Amino acid sequence: MTQKKKLVVLTGAGISAESGIATFRGSGGLWEGHDVTAVASPEGWRKDPALVLEFYNQRRRQMVQCAPNAGHLALAQLENYFDVQIITQNIDNLHERAGSTQVMHLHGEILLARSSSNPELIYPLEGGKDIVIGDTCAEGSQLRPNIVWFGEDVPLFQKAVEISRSADIYMVVGTSLVVYPANTLVTYPLPGAPIYIIDPTKPDIGYQQRVRFILEPATTGVPKLMEELIAMA
Repeated sequence: MTQKKKLVVLTGAGISAESGIATFRGSGGLWEGHDVTAVASPEGWRKDPALVLEFYNQRRRQMVQCAPNAGHLALAQLENYFDVQIITQNIDNLHERAGSTQVMHLHGEILLARSSSNPELIYPLEGGKDIVIGDTCAEGSQLRPNIVWFGEDVPLFQKAVEISRSADIYMVVGTSLVVYPANTLVTYPLPGAPIYIIDPTKPDIGYQQRVRFILEPATTGVPKLMEELIAMA
């Protein structure tokens, strides 16, 4: 039996937006009148932790009501033909709910809470329950969302680089490739690996010969590319 080729997929907010999850970019980066960086940063947390918790509580409630779309489902189906590793910038669980089995959440997961003083203490939020002031870890510190905020290090980035370098085929879906350092991952696949970028707008990454742009949303672009890749598998 021949070994499956390694297909690495980098996904961003666009694929989740097609399931109804707000990205905030289209609304001027505002949430109920607040700059999103103010509710997704260490400074915002220090200033008003209750506001930050409510921001993520609302996003968590919204996510529970959303379902995976055709883009998520196609990526899951590709596991029948390829060794698929998804690196997602999204904090929702739509990839997992679609059936994908290898998913790295580069920026954290909204269904996990962690200690505000010890990042090693992580807790599942059963049923997508809220985090409120007074919810504490085993060491007594307030719980916060297990999310990488603006201005924080991305602990899984080096692992994402290694995965990107291992790709036989690299796919980018639903991201404008402007968020650092995730936007640099597309530069790491080795020269022999073709790169496909699926997004209605053409990200400005320079025009490498091996990059093919599919200017469609994830719900149509991923199934279309899936058929092509299966034919070549």
